Amino acid sequence: MARRLKTPVWVYDTDNNCIAYANEAACAIWKAENEEELSARNLAEGMSLSVAKRLRQFQADFSDSDAEFSEFWTLYPNGEPVTVKIQYTGYVLPDGRMAMMCEVTGEREEEPETLRSTEALLHTDVMITLYSIEGAPLYMNPAARNALPTNVSGFSDLFCQLGDFLHMQADWEVRGASQRVAKMSTSFGTKWFDLSVKRCLDAATGESALLVTAVDVSELKTARDKASYLASRDQLTGCYNRSFMQLQQEKISANTESEGASHALLFLDVDRFKQVNDSFGHEVGDTILRTFTLRVQAQIGHTDILARMGGDEFVVLIKDLKDRTALHELLEAIREELLKPVDCGSVQLNVTASIGVSIFEGGARGNWSETMKQADVALYHSKRSGRNRYTVFGKALGAEVLERSWLEVEIKKAIEKKAFALHFQPRLDIRQGRVLSAETLLRWDHPERGFIPPDQFIPVCEEMGVIDELGAFVLKRACRQLGIWHRQGFDIDLSVNVSPKQFQDPDFVSLFEDMAAEIDFPTSRLELEITETSLFGDDAEVSEKVHRINELGFRLALDDFGTGYSNLVHISRFPLKCIKMDKSFVQKLPMTGPLLKLILALANQIGATTVAEGVETYEQLNWLESQGCDQVQGFLFSEAVSGDALANRCFEIERGLRKVA
Repeated sequence: MARRLKTPVWVYDTDNNCIAYANEAACAIWKAENEEELSARNLAEGMSLSVAKRLRQFQADFSDSDAEFSEFWTLYPNGEPVTVKIQYTGYVLPDGRMAMMCEVTGEREEEPETLRSTEALLHTDVMITLYSIEGAPLYMNPAARNALPTNVSGFSDLFCQLGDFLHMQADWEVRGASQRVAKMSTSFGTKWFDLSVKRCLDAATGESALLVTAVDVSELKTARDKASYLASRDQLTGCYNRSFMQLQQEKISANTESEGASHALLFLDVDRFKQVNDSFGHEVGDTILRTFTLRVQAQIGHTDILARMGGDEFVVLIKDLKDRTALHELLEAIREELLKPVDCGSVQLNVTASIGVSIFEGGARGNWSETMKQADVALYHSKRSGRNRYTVFGKALGAEVLERSWLEVEIKKAIEKKAFALHFQPRLDIRQGRVLSAETLLRWDHPERGFIPPDQFIPVCEEMGVIDELGAFVLKRACRQLGIWHRQGFDIDLSVNVSPKQFQDPDFVSLFEDMAAEIDFPTSRLELEITETSLFGDDAEVSEKVHRINELGFRLALDDFGTGYSNLVHISRFPLKCIKMDKSFVQKLPMTGPLLKLILALANQIGATTVAEGVETYEQLNWLESQGCDQVQGFLFSEAVSGDALANRCFEIERGLRKVA
């Protein structure tokens, strides 16, 4: 029957991309000689992906319901475009597959621009949909039909979060347009779309409508989210980083409406982390930091923030603090959790933490900068009190904040004016009864406060980052003093303390090469006191540095031996001329006798001179002498004195020993 119609009619086999049946008029419009020749054509050749998706969508619609469609399509018989209006209906083939009957109902004579815009709507990946003002879809381009679920009855049903829809609705009702990136439901799952909604009129009815364009930005959103995550996270531990914490602090500080709200700020430091890192390596150090993060994170609330500020420094922000008792319970829980041994593979370590706490009051009373300073003071107090504890800032520490601020200002002034002075503590050779050496010690006589002990200003200098500058000053002044004594005929060795950071300086050795090049500089008289941590790190670099200093004629002494994670095998590899036993062991004699005997035996094995610091009683002196200790220093003989007074003090010590003898 259809073969006799003058109207072009054909049946399109969607699965095989060919024409199954066609009347004579259809063959004419397709520019085919006959039905057989037309049916043999593979219409998939040159077909765009958008058209293929569109035809599959038609097939699905015909299978689901008795649907009909009427649209203008551009055919390309033998590569020549022909635009016609086609009525589409479902057609079941003899084998049961769903095909599509196409009936041309008219030709369209349009300007090229109009034809091209129609094709663009067909092929674009941008979803373009026209909804009635009530929300029902009036038109969908192929991209929208392909992506949107078939069970959606209105625009609002597509939104995963109703709040996104309500926000856009309020916007277009006021301004007539709205734009937003939102998560929406599609036939392929949830996706992120850049949505643009504009109020308009339906060209068919003249009624109000909404024109919606949607661009899939899921990949871009994922990439941006990942970039944002990485920008705000610490790469080693996975917790937040300094930048993110600073943003949170700024938000809280700017929230002037939070009058009465309180937040707790916790500063946490891993105790003696540098010693662990230097002794066991960075892999063990990294394991400790990751374990530290997991344990702290497990104790705080899900709205609280843990951030690594750098190195072993962490900050916890406890939001909306309401119960001070609960805060103390949390602090104790964190401390107890961190006391558990850390499994580092080949070794298990017990690592503790020091914690400083300050309370931030929201609203106009809040001062975040002051809160941070208070937490820092509280942390310093925890460290000074023995570590492995927490301190909550209160009135008792208020004066310490002022003192700390004053001290920082005065230290800067003293460094600029070179107001620090060097004093020297004699070191006595027990067997000879003579003073053979002296240790250089830094002293600060403040013009208003008088004598300020080193244990008060040295830690502050380290935290301020000026300890290297101060160390360089001490080293240069000490070398100058040694040269003066040598020219005066006062033959005495001089030891100078060198911090690990100074020792790691790439230009450190060059300083001693310059001194060794000076005429008549007594290199053999200068001894550099380094700590165990200075010898850990890049083995080749450390070894080269130590041996070069030794080649230049300077001596190396190991200071405070026994207080760190001592590795006797490692230490014995270096040409150390002296081992100094820390005063904490000497002052606890005879309880610490076995440990001191072990140190003395080690020194004897590597041929190093042994020095006991902090000797204050004859009982201590007698024990050390009986065990073969070489030299001693401490208040039993002399405190540190000025350079001008050292020669007379040495004479007095030796004369006093002869009288005792």
